[in-house]
Amino acid sequence: MTCDTNGVNMFKKFLRTKLPIILAFSLVVLPSHAAFAQVVPATLNATSAKAETVSTKTGYEAVKELAEKKAATLTSIYGVTSLQYAVIDNGIVTVSGQSGVYSKESNTPLTNTNMYGIGSISKIFTTAAVMQLSEDGKVDLDAPVTQYIPEFTMADERYKNITVRMLLNHSAGLMGSTLESAMLFDDNDFSTYNNFLEKLKSSRLKADPGAYSVYSNDGFTLAELLVEKVSGVSFTEYISKNITNPLKLSNTKTPLDTFPSSNLAKTYLPGSNTALPKESLNMIGAGGIYSTAEDLCRFAEIFMSTYSSDVLYSASARAMEYPEYLRGIWPEDSEPALLSYGLGWDSVKTYPFEDYNIKAVVKGGDTSYYHGSLIILPNENMAVAILSSGGASTYNQAMGQEILLKALLEKGTIDKINPDKTFTPPVQTQVPEALLKNQGVYGQRSSLLQAKIDKSGTLTITDLLTPGATPQKFIYTDDGKFYYTDGSMYYSFKEEKNGKTYLYASGYSLLPGIAQLGDSGYQAQKLSDNPISASVKKLWEQRMKESYFMVNEKYSSQLYTLGILGSSMIMPKELKGYVITSAIIDEYNAKSPIQIPGVAGRDLIDFTFYEKDGKEYLDIAGRISIAENHISTLSSKSTFTTTIGEDGYAKWYKIGKNSAKKTINVILPINSSFAVYNADGICVNYYHISKDPTVVLPEGGYIVFAGDANSTIRVRYTK
Repeated sequence: MTCDTNGVNMFKKFLRTKLPIILAFSLVVLPSHAAFAQVVPATLNATSAKAETVSTKTGYEAVKELAEKKAATLTSIYGVTSLQYAVIDNGIVTVSGQSGVYSKESNTPLTNTNMYGIGSISKIFTTAAVMQLSEDGKVDLDAPVTQYIPEFTMADERYKNITVRMLLNHSAGLMGSTLESAMLFDDNDFSTYNNFLEKLKSSRLKADPGAYSVYSNDGFTLAELLVEKVSGVSFTEYISKNITNPLKLSNTKTPLDTFPSSNLAKTYLPGSNTALPKESLNMIGAGGIYSTAEDLCRFAEIFMSTYSSDVLYSASARAMEYPEYLRGIWPEDSEPALLSYGLGWDSVKTYPFEDYNIKAVVKGGDTSYYHGSLIILPNENMAVAILSSGGASTYNQAMGQEILLKALLEKGTIDKINPDKTFTPPVQTQVPEALLKNQGVYGQRSSLLQAKIDKSGTLTITDLLTPGATPQKFIYTDDGKFYYTDGSMYYSFKEEKNGKTYLYASGYSLLPGIAQLGDSGYQAQKLSDNPISASVKKLWEQRMKESYFMVNEKYSSQLYTLGILGSSMIMPKELKGYVITSAIIDEYNAKSPIQIPGVAGRDLIDFTFYEKDGKEYLDIAGRISIAENHISTLSSKSTFTTTIGEDGYAKWYKIGKNSAKKTINVILPINSSFAVYNADGICVNYYHISKDPTVVLPEGGYIVFAGDANSTIRVRYTK
């Protein structure tokens, strides 16, 4: 099997827009939100749902039918390979089902015991573990982390102010996600986790601890370490003894547990019928647990209001529901919301349940190939869990919310399901002079936007990182907001107490055949020019002509499937002194000034260039890349060898004219692999998946060899 697939289209987008490669990879292990995006498959009619009243069917029959219909829609139209769902109501699993296939090759059906990677839903297990230690008097949530992990230090002295609570509510100020060589195929290498504290020693904070909540995987990796330090046992052993075994969650495991990999739902590259190897996400506390929908529903019981157990006290469950996001900077008008952080939870004030005065807590999870959503209605003693291979956690959450609403309707808890929101086109009016000051360039973690306001009543938003991007126009109305032409969403501007001006967005999006979603939040931060000297500018402009290829991803990394691990950068002419959204500091460094609550300010990156053995390297959040001008052309000798150096860095080669269209056979030692990419950056063979040592070299492409330090790889031309 090759890894040539339409699934790399996302990655190609990043190449086209000259975004650094790290951004493509930081999309995993996060809440996946589709706010303001009209996702309309061509085969579906994007019409809004009407109000619904109780059916004539008895029991959970109508709920089961709805679940089956939504699941079939996801697997038939939304690119989901397989999906597993379950509903629990007052201790009884009332709905349990599957859609799609376990195996494309054999068309094997799914079962309720097939496990899925649950991604960031793992964070709720981590939070529960910390809360247990707090109940035992071993951890104080408001004590500094250093009290429990004395080895924890950072280059930024503010780290001493990080408390345990801040790890769990995403307000610690950590830069984001340490995941290099942690997302692997069938490889339980925990080197990145084991070296995590060492990496933090040279890291900075992006904000004062507690200033605001913004999604952070690293906070939960620290929390995982804290659980191990305080308990004296491994995280896997701790949750097994204190959570999964007491709750009889027999199908909930970590990468360090022993179980047949055949128990896992199979994953696939889009367009491929060959299953991928077992997904190993070796930052367990942030996103590495496997489970089933039914197990997650049983786990959800400990967060319900009438549940009584020694696993988690009710007071701890209620504390996790507290609106932690309000402790720091957050938009005053934050409805509808997909994000409203509690302790561990993505949301503790969730659309559309708030419209019914029903408390809902939600956690989503996305890895490279698995996706999940857990929605709990604690006061109703109900929960739904939906897990999938392929798709997105947003899809699963949308399906889950509709299932729960239907169940609430059938039980008589609500008397109707509200119709989808409808909208009217905005009526244009003149923009007040005072709003014109908000014009300028706005940045977030992965985009740079130019906002231009016309006094006649329009706001034009242009994506500065996408050449040829069509500007979007929004209409100003007398309520002080700029609406999209159909009225479904709007932008406004807000100067916060930290002195920064934000672009705020609020609106609704439709997943046809599934549900309407609503979300709101700060989308970008206003940036100002950053003066730099002519000599520094010239040096950075030279770098913009280069591509940089990642060299420190392990040979078993999932990232090799996404597309060529090379990226280029851009210095926007509309914003002086920046590379992408990071401000240039000197000849070798650029730092991100972004401070945005929610999700738009997550996983920020600093650029650090350095020279080693006469070659220039780029360090982006621990991922090391080499400049393309230091990459050699692949030898055209009939037989040759290449050796991985002492540093273990992968060896990249350009495929020259003398090698193009020829066939090679690669003889690999143990613990090594290679990948080949065509001129468009698409992977055409990744040995770790295909196990095929023979490949035709594409014209204008690249080949990378990766393996243990000092590994020697032999290459032979066969045609």
